[in-house]
Amino acid sequence: MISNSIQVGEKTICNRIVLQPMEGCDCNTDGSPSSLTVEKYIKAAKSGAGVIWFEANAVCPEGRTNPRQMMLTRENLSAFKALLSDMRKIARDECGISPIFILQLTHSGRQSIVPMIAYRNPVYEEKRPVTDENIVSDEYLDTLPEKYVLSALLAIEAGFDGVDVKSCHGYLFQELLSAFERKGRYGGCFENRARLYLDCVRAVKKAIPDGILLTTRLSASDMVPKPYGFGTTEQNELDLTEPDMLIERLVAEGVQMLNVTVGNPYYNPHVNRPYRKGGYQPPETAQMGLARFETIEKHIKERFPTLTVVGSGLSYYREDLFEQSERQLAEGICDLVGYGRMWLAYPGFYRDHLNGIFDSKRCCLACSKCTVLMRNKRVSGCAVFNEYYRELYKEIEK
Repeated sequence: MISNSIQVGEKTICNRIVLQPMEGCDCNTDGSPSSLTVEKYIKAAKSGAGVIWFEANAVCPEGRTNPRQMMLTRENLSAFKALLSDMRKIARDECGISPIFILQLTHSGRQSIVPMIAYRNPVYEEKRPVTDENIVSDEYLDTLPEKYVLSALLAIEAGFDGVDVKSCHGYLFQELLSAFERKGRYGGCFENRARLYLDCVRAVKKAIPDGILLTTRLSASDMVPKPYGFGTTEQNELDLTEPDMLIERLVAEGVQMLNVTVGNPYYNPHVNRPYRKGGYQPPETAQMGLARFETIEKHIKERFPTLTVVGSGLSYYREDLFEQSERQLAEGICDLVGYGRMWLAYPGFYRDHLNGIFDSKRCCLACSKCTVLMRNKRVSGCAVFNEYYRELYKEIEK
C-alpha cells in the first residue's frame, strides 16, 4: 500500500509517504530559505517521499512566530523558485520520482512575536500573559483573505503544487474556532467562529488555477475543555460534532486533502506528539494519544470518503513504523501516512526501506528535543542524530 500511487484532483502522488510541515525557525530574516533551510529540504528531496509539505509560511510580517519564520514574498520569490527547482531535479535524478510540494499558509495569532489573540483564554494565558489590547479587531481580520490569496499566488509562481490554509495548534484560525465568547462577526455561533477560516479557503480556491491542490492541516480537536477549546466538551472529552460541520463546509469549498492533527503543542504537546522518553511527563500514555489519532482519522474517512486524509502521529513507532503505516492504510484509517519528527531525525528512512537497509535505531526517539530547541528560541532540528542541533541543545542544558 505505501508504495502505491494515489490520484488527488489532477495530481498523481507517486506513493503514500508525506513529510509533514516541521518549522525550523531557521530562515533568513526576510523569510527566504537560509543555508540550514535549504539543507533540510534537499534531504527531503532525496527521501523518496511522495509529498513534501513545507513548513508554516507566514502570510504577513505581524503573523510570524519568530523573526526567522518562513515568509514567501515578491522580493524573495526567486530563492523559493531555485530551491524547488533543485529539489525536483534531485528527486527525479536520485529517486526517479516527481514529488508533490505543498506550502502551508499561516497566521500565528496568539503565538506571533506580538500576540494577536481572538479572545482572552485563561488556559493559554497561564504560560503567556496578554491583555485586552492584544485582541484583534474584526476590521483587521477582514483584511486576511486578501493576504492568503497573495501568498497562495506567490506559492504557485514559485512552483508549489498545492497550498494549505492552516488551522491547527492554537494559531489564529484555530483559536477563532473556540471563540464562543467573542463578540462581533467572528465569535459566538459556529458560523461566526468558522467564518474567517472558510472565507480564506473560499478566496484562495477562487484565485488559484484548476489543478492546484487546495489542502488544510486541521486540529480536529484542541483537547482543551470547552469553552476554551474546539472539538471538546466541558469535561475535555472528544466531541466531533462541530469538526464534522466544519469539514463538510471545507469539502464544499473545494478542499481536497485534509491533514489531520490534534491538540495545541503550546499547552498539551503530548496530544499531537506522543512521547516515548524525555524530561516531560505527559498525563496520558502514548498509546492513548495514538489511539485518539486513529479514532479521529477513521471517523473522518468514513464520514467523508471522497476526502483524501493524511494520518499523523506515526513517528512514534520506530521499528514498527512501516508495519503500523501499512495497517492504517489497509484498514482505511487514512489515505496517506505523515511523518514529522521522524524525517528530521532520519530523512532517508523511506528510501532506505525501499533499498532494504532501513535502520530502526536511527528513527526518531519521540523525545521532542527538536521542540525544546524551538521553544528556547534556537533553530530547530534533531538534537539526537544531528551534531549541529545536538550542540545547540547542550547550550540550553548548560
